[in-house]
Amino acid sequence: MSDARQFGGDAPRPVAVTHDPDAELGPAERMALFRWKQRYPHTQAFMSEHSFTFDDFQRQACEHIEDGHGVLVAAPTGAGKTIAGEFAVHLATATGKKAFYTTPIKALSNQKYNDLVDRYGLEHVGLLTGDTSINSEAPVVVMTTEVLRNMIYAQSPTLTGLGFVVMDEVHYLADRFRGAVWEEVIIGLADSVQLVALSATVSNAEEFGEWLSEVRGQVDLVVSERRPVPLYQHVLVGRKIHDLFAGEAPTATTDASKVAAHHDVNPALVQVAKQEARTVRDDSRRPRGKRGRGKRAHGHGSGSYGGAAHRSHREKSHFRPPSRGDMIRSLDRADLLPAIVFIFSRQGCDAAVKQVLGSGVELTDAAERAAIIEIVDAHTSGLSPADLAALDADTFTEALLRGVASHHAGMLPAFKECVEECFTKNLIKVVFATETLALGINMPARSVVLEKLVKFNGDIHADITPGEYTQLTGRAGRRGIDTEGHAVVLWQPGLDPRAVAGLASRRTYPLRSSFAPTYNMAVNLVGTVGRGRARTLLEQSFAQYQSDRSVVGGVRTVEKNRRRIEELLAKAACENGDFTEYARLRSKIGELEADAARARKADKRAEALRSVIDLRPGDIIHVPTGRHQGWAVVIDTGVRGSREEPHPQVLTGERHVKRLTMNDFPTPVSPVGRVRIPKRFHPKDAHARRSLFAAFQHRMETIDLRPERWRPGAMDEAVSAEIADLRDQMRAHPCHACPERETHARWGEKAMALERENEKLTARMERRTNTIAASFDRICLVLESLGYLAPLDETSQDEGATAKELTVTAPGRALSRIYNELDLVAAEALRRGVFSGLTAPRLAAVLSTLVYESRRTDSRQRPPRMPDAESQARYDQLRSIHREVGLAERDFRIDRGRDLDLGFAEAAHDWCGGRPLAAVLADTALSAGDFVRWVRQVIDFADQIGKAAALAEDPALRRTCREVSDTMRRGVVAF
Repeated sequence: MSDARQFGGDAPRPVAVTHDPDAELGPAERMALFRWKQRYPHTQAFMSEHSFTFDDFQRQACEHIEDGHGVLVAAPTGAGKTIAGEFAVHLATATGKKAFYTTPIKALSNQKYNDLVDRYGLEHVGLLTGDTSINSEAPVVVMTTEVLRNMIYAQSPTLTGLGFVVMDEVHYLADRFRGAVWEEVIIGLADSVQLVALSATVSNAEEFGEWLSEVRGQVDLVVSERRPVPLYQHVLVGRKIHDLFAGEAPTATTDASKVAAHHDVNPALVQVAKQEARTVRDDSRRPRGKRGRGKRAHGHGSGSYGGAAHRSHREKSHFRPPSRGDMIRSLDRADLLPAIVFIFSRQGCDAAVKQVLGSGVELTDAAERAAIIEIVDAHTSGLSPADLAALDADTFTEALLRGVASHHAGMLPAFKECVEECFTKNLIKVVFATETLALGINMPARSVVLEKLVKFNGDIHADITPGEYTQLTGRAGRRGIDTEGHAVVLWQPGLDPRAVAGLASRRTYPLRSSFAPTYNMAVNLVGTVGRGRARTLLEQSFAQYQSDRSVVGGVRTVEKNRRRIEELLAKAACENGDFTEYARLRSKIGELEADAARARKADKRAEALRSVIDLRPGDIIHVPTGRHQGWAVVIDTGVRGSREEPHPQVLTGERHVKRLTMNDFPTPVSPVGRVRIPKRFHPKDAHARRSLFAAFQHRMETIDLRPERWRPGAMDEAVSAEIADLRDQMRAHPCHACPERETHARWGEKAMALERENEKLTARMERRTNTIAASFDRICLVLESLGYLAPLDETSQDEGATAKELTVTAPGRALSRIYNELDLVAAEALRRGVFSGLTAPRLAAVLSTLVYESRRTDSRQRPPRMPDAESQARYDQLRSIHREVGLAERDFRIDRGRDLDLGFAEAAHDWCGGRPLAAVLADTALSAGDFVRWVRQVIDFADQIGKAAALAEDPALRRTCREVSDTMRRGVVAF
């Protein structure tokens, strides 16, 4: 059957061909095709510009857009969903409208900008990122999503004539740090704008599409599970590559879940797992030491490396992951290069490249090396020899010339661009990358290798999810180049092939909103649409939509429980009286007693912590419980910081020096006396311990040791009285004298338990309803208490309004220009003059403390500090403001913002002051790429503070902010 007959629907599928497809069609089909062309002329024209046949989902998406609808396209990585976004741009240019193409990261923006420039010309395409502005008033503009959000809040005139917004990688709205921006844009765009959302395959695409339709009008959902290049799954054991599944691997028309349903895990891999387990068991039974397993056994017997020890070594080496050089050779022999090897560590990626360099692997020929040199020269020609030396460009280039590179967020942008261009031109064969490469950047490979299936998620080392596995392996298979893609997992000790099969066969990647109101969002919304309208908009967020949908299940549970309660109470019916009433009295008494016990425990815990923190060396206390229960004298309070529990060191009545924890203090302690601790007292000095113990014993003889001085009090008197009153009512109730009372009570207790469950469910559902708006209200209260929002004149308030209307004050307008996680702290600092009067380098240092966040892997020879006394004084002021804002947030039940971080202050100061790159990098633990990224963040923040300073009528500060931007945007930062 010809391509033209595969169209489906009302007409044969139109394709770009050199001959006339109409000649192959019958009269009815030609008429249907004619009607389709009449209805979708722009889709037909766009398809004719491409040399390949559109997939059904691509054509359908274009048709929906031409029909005037929004569209959500969810498809696997590499399936070609960007066709829908490019068609929106095509339709905008054909109809005289503007199109904005938004991306989550600058690298993807740059890539898409270059693609569109190639198609439409330099004069028709613009680029807006945090530090780049090119042709911003062009009819087609590529930008990061934050830029569009800021334009919406600022009511920028650039939005005039906007007809289409493409949101590439829209599933990024699940990102807990930046995801809220996507929802702000979706909610804030004018109704006239058509939204084209491009997403990876998510399991709740229907839910997301339904929400988009609610807030944007009709948004059609187009989902494709079909990979354009079929994906085969493998496991590399030692140097041998095994298929993961037995039998046939997936084709382009099947997905991994269907393969898993019809094919078992490869028996060879199951056998490897069993063999490995047996080897481990055998090793565990072998004696250790000189007569057991060890180097001496290798030469036992004939003097050569043989026998049982040799076999054991071969078995163990079979299970060990191969060296990086051997891994690449195995992939090369299997014709699986080029490959992307995912390593969930920046340092791990760089170390892997060095290992490959040391292994002697060379994957390029002379022509490829010459082409690589040209690309490197083009991307680094603007860097000085000193900068290139500081960046160790020689090692980077040597690796590229061997056909190997790393790719991660810590790299210099120019180096990353070299890697991306070389890889897409098939000049380098192996890239060791972190998972950030899987986000949108167009770098597909023939195969993807996962060295481990565990990664650090910011808190712990956790197994990667099926969604992450799908996202990473989606890079395998180059459309139009490869007939198949390959995912390879390296065998690690303890690997379960069935678990790998589970990852490969599950497509569970639900999209969960990370949206939450912020101070900046609040003043911008109140300033543009008013508080009432702002609440309404926030209630339309995807976060609220998902929360409300979750209430549906709760409602069903409540109704089911209600019916069961009726049945139970019917069984508990008593001839003497209303047993339901009696059961509720008993239940209330039990609840009050339990609550009182919990309250006492919680209060005692808090009091205990406070009492231990307040201890001083020399205090004599009674340790309430634990192995060291009894009298003791405090040697050291063990208070190390506000975030750590105290661990006091004491001398016990048994003359032991012990370090205690809060587990030893379930109740508060109160000193009953004191002894003097010598200034030079050392706990390990036996004579000093004896002297202190003698003084302790002597002091104990003079102290009043009555228990009421140090034992906790009794139950709250009011609660005790209420319980006594309820007990009197219970005894007086007619059901109390029923001979079947306890039998009835068993049914009643079950009913009361379900009633309590219903009360909790109902309260939880009420909390979930309007949760976003309620959070917004609390944020508004903080802003009102600090003077960033103020009530409108009472006469202008609408009757029946759920919340009073507010207006944005002058400080609030300054806050509206600050887009920072600590936006309110920054606004307060601006308001109080913390940033004023500083030199540019000192200002850069102070601003960096509000921007920078240390990585857990940062290693420093000394603790970070501010560069001089003046910047330290301003930093101390910032800390004070941070504490004040934190107290206000606590009072209004808002999660406190992150701490300030002075880890980049000296680097920011020195770079702004003109210090050379090599010298600055030598004094910081940061990679060159991270250094450039944080400098650009400081520059962007300085620009924000400068704009806010203009609104705050502080022209001197605005000039200094400009100086910060100008002086820091040099060398590798400007390149």
